[in-house]
Amino acid sequence: MKFIIQEQLLFKTIIISFLAVNGMGYGGSYLLTHYQSYRNISFGIPRPENYQSPADFNLTYISKRIPINEAEWLDTWLIRADHSNPLGTVILFHGKGSTKSSLLASAKEFHLLNYDTLLVDFRGAGDSSGNKTTIGVQEAEDVTLVVNYLPELNLQKPVILYGISMGSAAILRAIAQHNIQPDRIILELPFARLLNAVKNRLKIYSIPPFIMGELFVFWGGIQHGFNGFAHNPVDDAKVVNCPTLILSGKRDPIVDISEVEDLYHNLDIKKNMVIFPEAGHQLLVTADKQLWLKNVRDFLN
Repeated sequence: MKFIIQEQLLFKTIIISFLAVNGMGYGGSYLLTHYQSYRNISFGIPRPENYQSPADFNLTYISKRIPINEAEWLDTWLIRADHSNPLGTVILFHGKGSTKSSLLASAKEFHLLNYDTLLVDFRGAGDSSGNKTTIGVQEAEDVTLVVNYLPELNLQKPVILYGISMGSAAILRAIAQHNIQPDRIILELPFARLLNAVKNRLKIYSIPPFIMGELFVFWGGIQHGFNGFAHNPVDDAKVVNCPTLILSGKRDPIVDISEVEDLYHNLDIKKNMVIFPEAGHQLLVTADKQLWLKNVRDFLN
């Protein structure tokens, strides 16, 4: 009888532990991928807002909403080149938990190089609609929409796509899954595999990455309708067919340099990779402007 009671207690403990851990995984993934609803209070982390505008960088701009459907839109800032005959168009895509205002320092440099620039808020961020992020999956649809909308804005080729972290993942997925064809791409702070990026981010929050990383990716995929374990930009890189520049920080706590190198080696086209020795997971033009400018200028030329 005593053995049966102990067995029942053990079984209940296992079930409760299983439910508790999965509850933490479900709640944690929901919290990290949902923002407080647009101008409403709801469960989620604070919605990322634009904290500056191009005017703060002495740039003249036009705000333009690109419709997704009757209820959704992407908000953008269009900054025309000062000189006639711009060299092309650079479209800038931000990272997770950020907005297009975080890209203004980079946009300023592209502007000075005589490119038209278009800064985009992904859905769920800034002045766009929505209240969630999918770390590059839904965002790849946003990239595709913007690229296909360029004729409406009278923006000219060559088209260069520039993405930070999640923005880089969205660019690669848009090329691999939605068949967009940019002329060049610049991938800054790219991650190679969603699972490893999530685990590294959990370490920053002092959350044990083993098992919890898998649960976050699993439940996040269930909530948003995709297989998170298959969301790997390192695989998407294999089908890229345009020149590519990779910029990464050696001290990046979210992406190991070895993974960036894996992504680089999967690119079977003209390519270059530059490691910023003192930079972490940050906008690299602000970490070492001269190194950033030299390599971006060489790549575009």
